[in-house]
Amino acid sequence: MPETSEAARIADQLRRVYEGPAWLGPNLRDLLSDVGEEGARRRRLEGVHTIWELVLHISAWLRIARERLTAATLREVTDAEDWPKMTGTWEDALALLQREERALEDAIRAFPEDRLEDEAVGSEPQTFYILLHGAIQHAAYHAGQIAILKKG
Repeated sequence: MPETSEAARIADQLRRVYEGPAWLGPNLRDLLSDVGEEGARRRRLEGVHTIWELVLHISAWLRIARERLTAATLREVTDAEDWPKMTGTWEDALALLQREERALEDAIRAFPEDRLEDEAVGSEPQTFYILLHGAIQHAAYHAGQIAILKKG
């Protein structure tokens, strides 16, 4: 049965970017399924992020978006938080992405429908609706970058 609340539909869009089916093409999980640690770590061009860095960056912003659903004030995001260093294993990075996607999806489904048009904390005026769609668009944008990097 199709989900009827707007929050549930937004959560479904996030799920589709992560695990499909995604209208935009391969979902993140499928894109990353055949990437090994060496490929994830390889810097294909000077000054261009690695696949691993992109996965950590997407994960960070899924978490930040989730935090902003309940934040009363804006917490500045540090450069180190925005683009975390590659530590641990590649499997750890993939597990983190999955956890953050699921956590945000659950938070969206639990979010009060009548608050979607309320103002959310952020660096610019935005509603929770815009914040959540922005997080999804951000993940989709970087999924495209990962797809291009895999070809190189």
